[in-house]
Amino acid sequence: MGGPASGGVNGNGLRRRLGVFDAVVIGLGSMIGAGVFAALAPAARAAGSGLLIGLAVAAVVAYCNATSSARLAARYPASGGTYVYGRERLGDFWGYLAGWSFVVGKTASCAAMALTVGAYAWPGQAHAVAVGAVVALTAVNCLGVQKSAWLTRVIVAVVLAVLAAVVTACLTGGVQASRLAPGSDATVSGVLQAAGLLFFAFAGYARIATLGEEVREPARTIPRAVPVALGITLIVYAAVGVAVLSVLGPARLADATAPLVEAVRAAGAPGLVPVVRAGAAVAALGSLLALLLGVSRTTLAMARDRHLPHALAAVHPRFGVPHRAEVAVGAVAALVAATGDVRGAIGFSSFGVLLYYAIANAAALTLTPAEGRPLRAIPVLGLAGCLVLAVTLPVHSVLSGAAVALLGVAAYGLRRGRTVRS
Repeated sequence: MGGPASGGVNGNGLRRRLGVFDAVVIGLGSMIGAGVFAALAPAARAAGSGLLIGLAVAAVVAYCNATSSARLAARYPASGGTYVYGRERLGDFWGYLAGWSFVVGKTASCAAMALTVGAYAWPGQAHAVAVGAVVALTAVNCLGVQKSAWLTRVIVAVVLAVLAAVVTACLTGGVQASRLAPGSDATVSGVLQAAGLLFFAFAGYARIATLGEEVREPARTIPRAVPVALGITLIVYAAVGVAVLSVLGPARLADATAPLVEAVRAAGAPGLVPVVRAGAAVAALGSLLALLLGVSRTTLAMARDRHLPHALAAVHPRFGVPHRAEVAVGAVAALVAATGDVRGAIGFSSFGVLLYYAIANAAALTLTPAEGRPLRAIPVLGLAGCLVLAVTLPVHSVLSGAAVALLGVAAYGLRRGRTVRS
């Protein structure tokens, strides 16, 4: 099911302009900023000295999910990701539940990333800056996905340079290797909860799949781009996690509001503090840019099937983007950013995204070998891992996530009932 040639327009009006490199960059832009600057501290609070074990667990589950998603995306290269895979392989309800979980959970992620921008760029006006960031990047996305890809490429380069400076500073001053060893404070439940929170950081490879209608040669490009983006992100996370944990230790890391800032100070490099703050703001902007892209494409797919208002399915005739879906997602994210909280948004988002990937793994299990099914153990492990991590998240995240999922199920039931009666 390969797409048309480079620069072509598919049957739904979206232009295929992204190659492997751009797809990898979009995945990196949504993963690296979210994890390093937003999830390390709450994960350390849950796992203590077992933080690196939690990171490893999250990486294994993410790998399974990425493999399942890549195989499905190659077969169904359409906007919507698991919304499409669930619908095609498991039935309409499961596709809808995946799409609902993704849109709701990732809209919370948009707000969390916007608030991270505000917290680092101008702490006294974090909410106002967050709203401004959402509005500005929504405008960028409405001008075309190719412009978004170029901006993401610049952001990823800046963030990787900043993180390299942080790791170098930490490893050349104040390192205590004994802080890396798991101690008595590391429990199974704490490690699993940390893995669930850190999974929030790995979920960016979904952006590659949800852009399936705008990728050149999707059957070849997507399976290549997903593991490359995930592998690079894991290397970066491992390096930063080891560096920061060895300098701060688990207790100090857990209490830090800006862990990388605290780490460079403890390592004797206070001159890097403004650089790290700027890098954090840029990283969060990169994540926000890619998140807005992914959520709007799933919104587009659901609107086409009338699970969301059909008016959101419009594609701009000049720029080739779902402009109404972009504006709608941006408006909701801006509203949440004006009133929300970063830490709560991470847990809520993780629950929705883990449910989304559980459905992706279940869909991958139905593929035949001729359709590119991965080794059966991969989607089985991914499905089990997603469900376990979801229920071990903080209680308030589980309860709020489950409540919103049930609300979506009720809306689906009402819509089906009206359809049957008509």
